Amino acid sequence: MKYLIHIIMILVVAVVATAARAPQRPVPEGVDIDEIRAQVTDRTSPYYYPRLMKQFEANETVMTTADYRYLYLGSMFTEDYNPYRRSVYADTVLPLTFKEKHTRAELDVMIKYCQLALEDTPFDLNQMNFLIYALREKGKVNLANIWQYRMNRLLEAIMSTGSGADTTSAWYVIYPRDEATIVNLRSKKVESLNPTFVEPYYDCLEVTDNQGKQQQYYFNIKTVLEEFNRKYPEM
Repeated sequence: MKYLIHIIMILVVAVVATAARAPQRPVPEGVDIDEIRAQVTDRTSPYYYPRLMKQFEANETVMTTADYRYLYLGSMFTEDYNPYRRSVYADTVLPLTFKEKHTRAELDVMIKYCQLALEDTPFDLNQMNFLIYALREKGKVNLANIWQYRMNRLLEAIMSTGSGADTTSAWYVIYPRDEATIVNLRSKKVESLNPTFVEPYYDCLEVTDNQGKQQQYYFNIKTVLEEFNRKYPEM
């Protein structure tokens, strides 16, 4: 049942025109999850999660890709982390994302509820992408640029975890629903996505572009599943 819910969430692909500029592609470094867990929970560590979160919220540009890696992946070890929780605010935004054009009133709704959703789940790339789009459409360029910078750095952190080309170099994500967003931002001519689960803990998205060319991207969700099963064993 968990896997079914997971696949359904992946299939939710918004058609709003993306606001994102492709982030720089860092050299993949691999991931040591045990080290990340130790660092983000250690009050004396420079990667202590509350410290990094404070810097993120203050828009500190001194944060490195390593800082963003610890912040993003370290959020899986926070008390309220639930990779499959769906925000009621995101549900309000969703119907609007399937429209190609929006009125100013609709853009205001998107901005309001995307911001509320991001207060709930700060690294939800779907909501971040919708918010950037709505802010730009409303002419709020400076605020859009702040969110654009945040999202680009988070994407760089994700891409630093691997190449996405196979299971041995799969990208790490904290919300499986963001996998489609990541692929759409990486491949601008996506026509369709075919998601599959690969044992023991990988998601594979087969992408077909507008020329009919296919490419596969892999995501490592081992920690996602472990944390979900630990916190919600009854589901």
